[in-house]
Parts: sequence; C-alpha cells; structure tokens
Amino acid sequence: MRYYFSLLVLFVFFGASAQEEVAEKKVVDSLYREDQFYINTSFINTQKTPSGLRQNKISPSLGFGILRDMPINKTRTISIAAGLGYSINILNDNLYTYTTSDANSTRVYEIISSDIYFTKNRLTTQYLDFPIEVRWRNSTYESHKFWRIYTGFKLSYLIADKYKFENDLGTTILKNDPNLNKLQYGCYISSGWNTLNVYVYYGLNPIYKTTEVNGQRNKMNFFTLGLQFYIL
Repeated sequence: MRYYFSLLVLFVFFGASAQEEVAEKKVVDSLYREDQFYINTSFINTQKTPSGLRQNKISPSLGFGILRDMPINKTRTISIAAGLGYSINILNDNLYTYTTSDANSTRVYEIISSDIYFTKNRLTTQYLDFPIEVRWRNSTYESHKFWRIYTGFKLSYLIADKYKFENDLGTTILKNDPNLNKLQYGCYISSGWNTLNVYVYYGLNPIYKTTEVNGQRNKMNFFTLGLQFYIL
C-alpha cells in the first residue's frame, strides 16, 4: 500500500511540475517577436535619369541587417521595428566619369556614345542602413507562416564608393566621389506570405549632388524591386 501511495505522490508531483513548465512556456511564447533578421536581393532601375542614360546590364542590390520588433497591441500582430543594416548597390550603365587634369581634379560626367566599345562601366556604392517600419501580420506564437505587410522609411549613409571603367585601352578606377550624396533616404514596402516577400524601395533624393551630364541636371535616384527574406 505504501508503494502505491508513493507512486501516486510522485505522479502528482511530476504532473504539477510539467504543468508549470507548460504554463511557463506559454507565457514565454506569448511574448514572441517576429522577423528580427532580414536579407534582401533586388534589381535597380534608376529613375529621373538624364536624357540618353541607360543601364546596359543588370544592376543588382543586396542588403541585410537586424531589426528590433516591438509589438504594440495585445495580439502582437501590429508592431514597430527599427534596426541597422548594410547594403551594396552596383550600377551598370553608360554614365562615364573622369577627373580633369588641373589642380582641382574636378569630376566630369558624360554619356558614353553608342559607337564607343567598353567592357565595364560600373559604380559600386556601399551604405550603412537605418530602417524603421510599421508592421502588420496575422501571426501567432504557434506558427511562423503568415501574411505580412511591412512598410517603412530607410536612411542610408554612404561608407564607400568605387567607379570602374574598362575597355581595350585599359582600366580606370575612381574612389570617394565628392559629388555623391552621403545620405540617401527613401520609402519601402515588404509584403508576402511566409518566406516569399516582395520588396520595393524608392529613393526620395538624388544619388548625386548638383552635378550635370551633358548640360542636364542629374537627378537620378534609386528604385529597386526584388525579394526580402526574414529570419527570427
């Protein structure tokens, strides 16, 4: 009899402990946060370009970073997120850049004539990104497959730039262009289901400062379209 009574006491004790663990797990899970790491890959289609400027190859863009998810309602379907990231943009077009031979070494920008052969004409820019966004999703702590619409504003600070031109006569490399805007800012939206999300970004200010191309003001800005992926 004592043996069965001891087994009953042990069963009740461990059962109560298991229930406490489940309850604790539910409390922890009910405070879940979503999508705190991101990576996006997209293609650049510049807007407001000077007459005659065109892209001659695919211009890719890649970004990744971390976002702090801060839910603002009880069901945690609406939140605000702010974070830090890195992005690199590669523009392949026919905008030729060179420096004058005088003491000022002024940068000059021209459209490459269609009868001039070249193998590479590329501007690579790297940025530190500071995104902030408003989020809606129909997620629960039990499932990570849900619909989402995230829209926000991104401020980007230029940390490196490199222009490279190649043809049969040689290679030209220029860095630290003083005419590039150090700060880029724009709006974006990321929307989709589960891991598949469409990402669109539109820059609100020009890539260059008050530069001219063949007598035209260069107001070219970034427009990117691609995919964004989130990781918890």
